[in-house]
Amino acid sequence: MSNSADSPGTGSSPARARRFRPVRLLTVAVFALAGLLFITSFNTAKGTNIRTDTSLLKLSDLIQERSHKNGQLDSSNGSLRDDVEALAGREDGSSKAEDAKLAALEKNAGTQKLKGKAVTVTLNDAPPNATAKLPGYPEPQPDYLVIHQQDLQAVVNALWQGGAKGIKVMDQRLISTSAVRCVGNTLILQGRVYSPPYKITAVGDPEKLQKALAASPAIQNYMVYVNVYGLGWKVTEDGTVTLPGYSGTVDLHYAQPVE
Repeated sequence: MSNSADSPGTGSSPARARRFRPVRLLTVAVFALAGLLFITSFNTAKGTNIRTDTSLLKLSDLIQERSHKNGQLDSSNGSLRDDVEALAGREDGSSKAEDAKLAALEKNAGTQKLKGKAVTVTLNDAPPNATAKLPGYPEPQPDYLVIHQQDLQAVVNALWQGGAKGIKVMDQRLISTSAVRCVGNTLILQGRVYSPPYKITAVGDPEKLQKALAASPAIQNYMVYVNVYGLGWKVTEDGTVTLPGYSGTVDLHYAQPVE
């Protein structure tokens, strides 16, 4: 005969006979959690396959989409700016001297097209299976084989030092507020994303531009990696080219303290 407190026939009260055991309580909790997971999965999926549905964009896809949209907005902004300037130039009441001064300011600001002889510098990542080509150098780490922000900045700075009248990085004209920044192995320039190879084109005296490139200590250091690990480096004279005018916003954006 069982001596359990809740066994039938012991004279226990009905309330005590219906007491929950810990195992029963745990079972109820497991089923409740499973139900919550099913509801969460349903709300997330919204009728799609959350494991294979291609409509769920990866972060990289989203970045590329935003970059493409920014490019379209830049083109649209440039067209609107041309229309505004054409309308403003009809009868604005300004003198010829004032118009000439404004044109010079726009040229220096980089908002107008620029035509002249040019030099293009192309930088590229090294092959992923690269090894040290010269004795005395260690085998490369992944960091040695990719283009870094300082490499692009070194080229841009050297070209300005060499008297460049205007510079284009990839398909965008640089202005005084342009920032050449890299995130990982991609370039972010004025709201758009680019992957290597990176092309930098400068209008100016080709001889002076190439001398400035050769004289730059930062580029000399980069050339060590070119010769040892195979980073890409190419300098070409392009003849006469036309750089596009900057078509993006000229408003300054800066951080503000939270009130």
